[in-house]
Amino acid sequence: MGFREQSASVRRIVGIVLAVLLIGGVAAAVVAGRDSKDTSTATKTVRGVIGSEKAEFFADPDVVKALAAKGFTVKAETSGSWAMDRLPLKGYDFAFPSSKAPADELQRKSPVKGGPLRPFYSPLVVVAHRGAAQVLADNGLATLSGRSSGKLHMAPYLKAAKADRTWQQLGGADEHAELTGTLFITSTDPAASNSGALYLAAASYVADGGRVAADDAAIDRTAPLLKKLIQVQGAQQTSSDAPFRDFISGVGNPLVLVYESQVASLLMQKQQELGDLVVLYPDTTVSSDHTLVPLTESGRQLGELLSTDPGLRRLAVRHGFRPQGAAAEFTAATAGHTDYIDQQLTGIRQAPVPTATVLRAMARRTRG
Repeated sequence: MGFREQSASVRRIVGIVLAVLLIGGVAAAVVAGRDSKDTSTATKTVRGVIGSEKAEFFADPDVVKALAAKGFTVKAETSGSWAMDRLPLKGYDFAFPSSKAPADELQRKSPVKGGPLRPFYSPLVVVAHRGAAQVLADNGLATLSGRSSGKLHMAPYLKAAKADRTWQQLGGADEHAELTGTLFITSTDPAASNSGALYLAAASYVADGGRVAADDAAIDRTAPLLKKLIQVQGAQQTSSDAPFRDFISGVGNPLVLVYESQVASLLMQKQQELGDLVVLYPDTTVSSDHTLVPLTESGRQLGELLSTDPGLRRLAVRHGFRPQGAAAEFTAATAGHTDYIDQQLTGIRQAPVPTATVLRAMARRTRG
């Protein structure tokens, strides 16, 4: 073999050896990367369907960062709480409606044992402009505890609604040009939205003498009144976000049912001025227990994290929610806003909520 042939042969061998070493080096680098400490940024993606009032919480960059630090990326889609059990939830890790009743329905279909988790809650309130709140107070339908908060007296209000009272029939309303037409509270569609359904629960409880509706006879007793409460509104939204934003911007009805968390979030994050807004706590109300139903083990891990992690609980409070079993956290965060927020829910009665079956029947009767 000649010198040139030997050199070519050597070059081929050296090339093969270098290629093998290069491939081995790349493979070693991949394995090292997998085994290195750099996996702290790796996250597990979990998919879920949530009530729209929690959309800002999950979209908050600080929440996203806090979840990523714990190994989670959450992909959330919004839905009315009472419509979730009719969604095709295959491929989802969790469902997160805004109260226990729809969560119980979802839990029955979940293969994951151990029951739902309730990281935080928020009571229902009525927001009013100061002129409307003062007229209600002057006519015995509310009591004001300051310029920006008070209580709505449910029994007198429901009596006025039953009698189709108008603003013009209330003393002092003629001083406010915007107060015209039938007196009513704007709520969401009770067939699809949690706040609308809970409004029916509270109203039926008060109207039926403090009894929780449990059968057709109970539904019959309050159906005419509940029908008035809903049909006077005309078209309804499926989320409390839109009517609340309309109210803040100065349009829409002077009385709107929302979650306390929506008001508290604006206050704590200083997103915008609240103007002449007054928060009226119904003297009989219902708290919205935001209830996460795990559909997979990953969903359960997320629910436990939201319930127990101090950083995520602080972020939930920043979005206006009251953490379960940790009143002090909410009290401390809202200490500068007690002119709007009733931290202790003083003198406010919680109405028990009927089953999902009964509430759906109530909602159907309001349309019939």
